[in-house]
Amino acid sequence: MEYLPDAIVQYILAHMKNARDVALCNCVSKRWKDSSPYIRSLYFPRSSFDNHMGTLNPDTVIWKMISSTVRLEELVVYCPFSSAGLASWLSLAGSSLEHLELRMDNMADLQETSSDAPTKVDCIGAAKNLGSLKLWGVLMTKSPNWDFFPKLQNLEIVGARLEDTALSAALQACPSLKKFLLLGCEGVRSLSLDLQHLEDCKLDFYGSGQCSLTLNSPKIESLEVQGCSWIRVRETKCLRNLSISNNAGRVYMLDFGKLVALESLTMRGVQWCWDAISKMLQWAREVKQLYMKVEFTGDFDELQPFPEIDFVDFFNGHPKLRRFDIHGAMFAALCQKNSLKNVESRFLIPSLEEVVITVRSPLNAEQKISTLESLLKYGKPLKSLVIRILQMKSTHSSADDFFDDICRFQRMNQKIVRIE
Repeated sequence: MEYLPDAIVQYILAHMKNARDVALCNCVSKRWKDSSPYIRSLYFPRSSFDNHMGTLNPDTVIWKMISSTVRLEELVVYCPFSSAGLASWLSLAGSSLEHLELRMDNMADLQETSSDAPTKVDCIGAAKNLGSLKLWGVLMTKSPNWDFFPKLQNLEIVGARLEDTALSAALQACPSLKKFLLLGCEGVRSLSLDLQHLEDCKLDFYGSGQCSLTLNSPKIESLEVQGCSWIRVRETKCLRNLSISNNAGRVYMLDFGKLVALESLTMRGVQWCWDAISKMLQWAREVKQLYMKVEFTGDFDELQPFPEIDFVDFFNGHPKLRRFDIHGAMFAALCQKNSLKNVESRFLIPSLEEVVITVRSPLNAEQKISTLESLLKYGKPLKSLVIRILQMKSTHSSADDFFDDICRFQRMNQKIVRIE
């Protein structure tokens, strides 16, 4: 590289990110060291200061590297640091930073909340021109001292302990958000989002599954929610992908506007109230991909099976459905003795191309085979029908008969049907 012009050397070295690599290059020659001000990104891995033997503490080392840059646009720090260290870094580079990613490691650092000194979260407010902010291991039990992030479009928080008021105050400082991810969140009981530019939102709440969510975002296109019992989203004209799951609690109430643009719907959980299921299926008439893994229904603690679902009414109500992935309860509801009574010779399933069915019980084998045959008979575009036998616990002879029937059905339609 000694024959390359200075500008080319600077261009090459400026694309380095790993702080260890940058430090090594600074030791090669004065010419290489003179290129360090042009570095735009710095990345400090978790192990950056393992076996550190220097006289300077890690906060100071990071400060010296940041101070050597002219315009730092991206800073990623996974190694331990203090709030004072973070404040000193952002006092240097806060105005130029566009992307900031921090492993906070203050989930259990309760002393920060009782001190008058700024917390790590407070210090982030100095980087007012951020376009993207990612935080790992966040403790936010009081409102952060944030003024305004006019350019922030992407906010991701992973592994957090939050209070409702603190989270609401943080989001009020980010009115331009287009993408918001909140994963592994504890402590939130009720969340109301009023973000006019939000397009992509993913929320994952830990705990009893009793959270409530109200979302007012007219541009929302993708929404994934886990751990909420009450969800209200009235502005849905742009919503294309929707996923609702609750692994710990019960989904009680859903209130959505017309889902005219919805293409993909996922419904998961142990128990949903039937009113929530039936309303969601009615709203999602335009859906193209439907995934259902809800085990039981029932408005109270007692777990109830799904009521009977009319086969013809269901598919007439979802004429654009292309992929249908259903587990036990929904399939059993379509396999009741009266679910096929309204089938006429002119009936067709116009768009269905792929079906995946997970079966856990051999009961009502005759009705299940009849439903499978109806899917093939009336689903003319059908290209693939996958039958997954999962954790079938019955030791009754009916299980053997069911397997015989399923295998016979597969052999007769082996170009389309597959058993897993």
